[in-house]
Amino acid sequence: MYEKIQPLLENLHRNFTETRNNIIHDIQKLYDKDPLGNVLIDKKRLEKILLLSYVCNTQAEYQQGFHEMVMLFQLMVEHEHEIFWLFQFFLQKIEHSCVINIGVGKNLDMLNNLINFLDPVFAEHLKGKGAGAVQSLFPWFCLCFQRAFKSFDDVWRLWEVLLTGKPCRNFQVLVAYSLLRMVREQVLQESMAGDDILMACNTLVDLDADELISAACLVYAELIQKDVPQPLKDFFL
Repeated sequence: MYEKIQPLLENLHRNFTETRNNIIHDIQKLYDKDPLGNVLIDKKRLEKILLLSYVCNTQAEYQQGFHEMVMLFQLMVEHEHEIFWLFQFFLQKIEHSCVINIGVGKNLDMLNNLINFLDPVFAEHLKGKGAGAVQSLFPWFCLCFQRAFKSFDDVWRLWEVLLTGKPCRNFQVLVAYSLLRMVREQVLQESMAGDDILMACNTLVDLDADELISAACLVYAELIQKDVPQPLKDFFL
């Protein structure tokens, strides 16, 4: 069936062939076996789902990292249509906040605003010697923090919270702020530059989802007790 409609898709979508090649390239880099050598994912099926998402979801299209997200959904449910719709549902519920040309830039801007409001000392360092560090944290949002956790269960635990929209909208930015606070003291004590801050943030792996969610909830509790600037209020509340 796919072979029959491929010429039509290539005509309707100018970048179809290029996108398909990018998807194939990304998928081939995935490690698809468990420690015993058992195949965990069907790469061909993953390719079809990502292509279908690219064709049908003109807002999100395709970006590097979607293959890792859909791989997780493929481990959770059995049928192709379930994987496809679960991914679309996820994108919709999080308001496409992981999509580069829709939500990621806004997330980074609001993360900067949040730091300025809650932690002026840290904000001052990030504007000076640490300039550029926050803008370099876009992979956190593009992958919905998937690489920060020690297990798929932890990833899904956070994603479940994002799907609920509780305790607030755009909870992902509070999660990112909580991650930054984990390296804050080191950054200030060592007066780190932007590249060093990014390297420190990249060491934040094998985290426990419940602990990170709790930390982000505490940030939210701190936030609502203050006279929040209107842009932050509109974004979170």
